Amino acid sequence: MKAKTFDNQFDAGADITASLNLSKAKRALLNQRRVNVDFPTWMIDSLDREAEKLGVTRQSIIKVWLAERLEISASNSALNRTLTTIPQ
Repeated sequence: MKAKTFDNQFDAGADITASLNLSKAKRALLNQRRVNVDFPTWMIDSLDREAEKLGVTRQSIIKVWLAERLEISASNSALNRTLTTIPQ
């Protein structure tokens, strides 16, 4: 299929998945890398209690909490950049 035809079908809202080779599809920024982190025992115990309350694994709660903190940090950085460019 020509790119122009593909684009037209996509723009028209047609289902174009049959035209895609999904066997090699990857989601951007979701590649995983293994890391080792040492935590004090009290922190692991606290993580396990929180994970049990939420019905998730320790690894899941660590990932979610880190992702939330990184989002907050990124938002704060963006806000600070915006504030520093506003004339006083």
